[in-house]
Amino acid sequence: MTTYGFVKVAAASPKMKVADPEFNTSEISKLIREIDSSNTALVVFPELCLTGYTCADLFGQRLLLDRSLQSLRELLAENKDADVVAIVGLPLLVDQKLYNCGVVIHKGRVMGVVPKNYPANYKEFYESRWFNSGNLISKTKTEIELLGSQIPFGNLIFHSPQLGYSLGIEICEDLWTVIPVSSYLALNGATIIANLSASNELVNKAEYRRQLVAQQSARCICGYVYASSGVHESTTDLVFGGDCIISENGLLLETSARFCRDSTIIYSEIDIERLVTERMVNNTYAENSAFDAGARTFRTVEINHVKKYNQKKYALTRRIAPYPFIPDNPLIRDERCQEIFNIQVSGLAKRIEHTELKHAVIGVSGGLDSTLALLVTAKTFNVLGLSLENIHGITMPGFGTTDQTYNNAVNLMKSMKIHINEINIEEACRLHLRDIGHPLDLHDVTFENSQARERTQVLMDLANKLNGLVIGTGDMSELALGWATYNGDHMSMYNVNSSIPKTLVEYLVRWVADNETDKKTRDILWRIIDTPISPELLPPDARGRISQKTEDIVGPYELHDFFLYYAIRFGMPPAKVLFLADTAFNGKYEEKEIKRWLKVFYRRFFSQQFKRSALPDGPKVGTISLSPRGDWRMPSDAEVNLWLRDLT
Repeated sequence: MTTYGFVKVAAASPKMKVADPEFNTSEISKLIREIDSSNTALVVFPELCLTGYTCADLFGQRLLLDRSLQSLRELLAENKDADVVAIVGLPLLVDQKLYNCGVVIHKGRVMGVVPKNYPANYKEFYESRWFNSGNLISKTKTEIELLGSQIPFGNLIFHSPQLGYSLGIEICEDLWTVIPVSSYLALNGATIIANLSASNELVNKAEYRRQLVAQQSARCICGYVYASSGVHESTTDLVFGGDCIISENGLLLETSARFCRDSTIIYSEIDIERLVTERMVNNTYAENSAFDAGARTFRTVEINHVKKYNQKKYALTRRIAPYPFIPDNPLIRDERCQEIFNIQVSGLAKRIEHTELKHAVIGVSGGLDSTLALLVTAKTFNVLGLSLENIHGITMPGFGTTDQTYNNAVNLMKSMKIHINEINIEEACRLHLRDIGHPLDLHDVTFENSQARERTQVLMDLANKLNGLVIGTGDMSELALGWATYNGDHMSMYNVNSSIPKTLVEYLVRWVADNETDKKTRDILWRIIDTPISPELLPPDARGRISQKTEDIVGPYELHDFFLYYAIRFGMPPAKVLFLADTAFNGKYEEKEIKRWLKVFYRRFFSQQFKRSALPDGPKVGTISLSPRGDWRMPSDAEVNLWLRDLT
């Protein structure tokens, strides 16, 4: 099934009997019908699944070979109406040589046969005793006679014009070689790799196998569907676990339970559009293809699906994480936070060393962003052996400052033992507003921005006075939305948060609180985490509470970070971003609300590019950066209409 570029795939490890093709075919046929009824586009079965992988010298028995061919004929007849593409394994005699083959079947026809290139022949494996290498096939041998028809044979790629995928096949050991066959398949355009496998279980082998599949899918920028034979293989010397894996560009989408006594099927969807976009923007892939794709030549076989797979509404089986910048696994999340924090510290340390400045100036508001920047600065000064007294934390109360954020800021600076300076900006802003003839009771954008620019002027001038560096605090989410005052909080001398999304800032502060601070500072940091996000440029409400909450104005940052990830990182069209967001936040936001904020995202992203075109330096920490010197170069006057129309 495909929608918005997704192709639904399956990996299956059937219950089987060694050297009993009739039983095995019956079980495989049953699974094909079940999988076809779920609107799956293709399914991969294990290596030699019609006979069993562990037949050993029985592969030399003509009776077994002939019966496996007859079983293939029966499998075709029983599934002539199935639109799912099935890849099954069997031994095949070609020109008096035996090959371990993957056979691609569709609607009762054999579409092509791919032999294994590297029969395993070391330690517990003795495949060369029975099978020849597909590498030895004559280049002129591109077809074989099979079941009364001429069938494509050898190096093949199967292309579906309806669903947009190109399928390549490798068999077990072909993946474990120095240069896997799938590398050549990917360079020649295959977007999905099917691996028919019989991989026995050893201590730690499953973890390595899954890492291998994930890494190869990343290296090839492809989807990878892996199916291994299960516990009903012979256990004379080995045990097989029926490991099934579906991966996409380094991400494990689905894995099976191992050692199951019954047949196992796993499903997921491969995002073909995403893979094609990744290859398009990755010049290394293009150059690699230009120079190395010809090392192996492949014939293309077309597969025509007949089902109407495209649907307006489609529930994905793969999970779409609502917080793509934040790992679900707490251990991985902690490792990620530590790494990001170290990147921020290293970036700032280099800038301080290069400028030979011994002082840092930072505006501390009591909010999350300035807190993270202050924590990074303090760690940097410790790393460089500089006194924390050389960090000048400036709190600048204005018209909208509340007691909550003011106390957060002051208490944090005291607990961190940095130099504290308080400069109230209200009088300076009043004077400035009077000078430009702006009413003091007109709380518009001029009223708000005058405060942001006054604060930046204070920081810049103090940095000049102290011979120091102004540390920027604004995060990447604010830059994406343009939620920064041009030449106000938009500007600094080095911005350590420039590529940190808003949803990640909180987790970084949490990590620092739990791992880098004493209890007193930790308690203050937790209070800051619980404070609503606000620029505090409008007066508090009657009870002295924050009246201007950012997310009430521009929308939830968790949505905007999701939009940013898929729209910018993968270049996805708005309709697909909406579809994914609706899937990820199902039950939390209605589709119409998501669409509303998605339109806000695109309008602001396009209209505010001029701010991103004039960004100060700052370190890239993840896969997305909006720096005009790095990942994102965009005209400041591009039209948004095309993107908005995609949401109508």
